[in-house]
Amino acid sequence: MLSRSEREQLRHRLYIIIFESDTRWGKIFDVTLLFVILLSIAVLVVESMGHISQWWKQAFTILEYVFTFFFTLEYLLRLYCAPRPRKYALSFFGIIDLLSTIPLYLGWIFGPMRYLMVVRTFRLMRVFRVYKLFSFLEEGDILMRSLKLSTRKILVFFLFVVIMVISLGTLMYMVEGNVEGTQFTDIPTSIYWAVVTMTTVGYGDIAPVTMVGRFLSAIVMLLGYTIMAVPTGIVSAQFISDINRDKKQETPKCPECGCPLPKRANYCPYCGNDLHDTL
Repeated sequence: MLSRSEREQLRHRLYIIIFESDTRWGKIFDVTLLFVILLSIAVLVVESMGHISQWWKQAFTILEYVFTFFFTLEYLLRLYCAPRPRKYALSFFGIIDLLSTIPLYLGWIFGPMRYLMVVRTFRLMRVFRVYKLFSFLEEGDILMRSLKLSTRKILVFFLFVVIMVISLGTLMYMVEGNVEGTQFTDIPTSIYWAVVTMTTVGYGDIAPVTMVGRFLSAIVMLLGYTIMAVPTGIVSAQFISDINRDKKQETPKCPECGCPLPKRANYCPYCGNDLHDTL
């Protein structure tokens, strides 16, 4: 039976191996994890093909059980050694780690649900941390922050678009609904047409036949090109604002080697210095 201090030492060692990639064993663990993720995704994709033999299907099924056991054990270890398990469990990677473990269990009840294991592809984002591509991580962090700050503006814009497609779809039904052999048989179908047209997807399964309907359709198409650019402009403006603000802030440096540090770093990515006591 381990003492309290021994358990704490074990948790700390596991934490460094599992959550940090600057140590030798931490990098080995992360590289192994990335390899297993890639292999599990490949097995899932190949197993879905109908023309493979029954023997290979059984082999892939066994491999899926092995991968699921590995990811379940890894997730439990992360919860065990995390300083704040609740914060990890509710974080982006914590949710992704959980979602990568449960699809096979859900597949026992709902068969096709096991293909949700493809969510493991999100875990490949850890490659940025493993190979110290911190500039990409920081840019991604700025982008995510910009999206969050732009959420309210985008929601207001989305509400406006919903009102537009409902109005235009109803108007098109009024124009085309009474035409013989019309494809605009009801308002929901007309709204579906408005969504497809305004987003410039254009399946072509529904098309107006009257001159007024075609004129209205042209207006909706032109509106679509205009409207689609608005969310991009909102996020881009916020993104540029965040970048300019971050440039004005002083970048912290490692007290050991003097190299610039990424945000929220626990270890220096260049010399491996422990930053818990210095930052």
